[in-house]
Amino acid sequence: MASTIFFFFLLSFTFSNHLLVSASGRDTTDLIQKTCQNTKHYDLCVFSLESNPTSSHMDTKGLAQIMAGIGMANATATSSYLTSQLLSSSASNDTVLKKVLKGCADKYTYAGDALRSSVQDLAKENYDYAYMHISAASDYPNACHNAFRSYPGLVYPPEIARREEGLKQICDVVQGIIDHIGFQ
Repeated sequence: MASTIFFFFLLSFTFSNHLLVSASGRDTTDLIQKTCQNTKHYDLCVFSLESNPTSSHMDTKGLAQIMAGIGMANATATSSYLTSQLLSSSASNDTVLKKVLKGCADKYTYAGDALRSSVQDLAKENYDYAYMHISAASDYPNACHNAFRSYPGLVYPPEIARREEGLKQICDVVQGIIDHIGFQ
């Protein structure tokens, strides 16, 4: 009887240790790296996900939601930046620049809204809709860039160009992860 109890104790100890190892950072890092291999921007993907402490508790769908959340933060920060530029003294007398900056701020707000919708779509496992919302979020910055181009006297600021590229890369990563979810 004692040997049977010892056997079950040993078996349960071994099983619980296996579960702890499976939930450890090693498996999380492996999942992140495996997931990020399917994206266009591996380094951005790995850095972003490994920097987020909640990623250790997520599956692939959760990793996509984290990246979409990072995109939402980027879009919100860019919209706020554009609004601050709108209020700056250099834009105060230029009605065309004010109009373009306001339109750009709105576009980044729409991008954030689209990313928020994608998180909801992912939660419902509506991957096609999530992908569509990510595509929209990625495209909104183009409208901002095009607005600057439509006025020959306006120069597209390098800071906005940098932020545009950042949001597009984040969206590329989310789309790559969603593509991977469909093949699991």
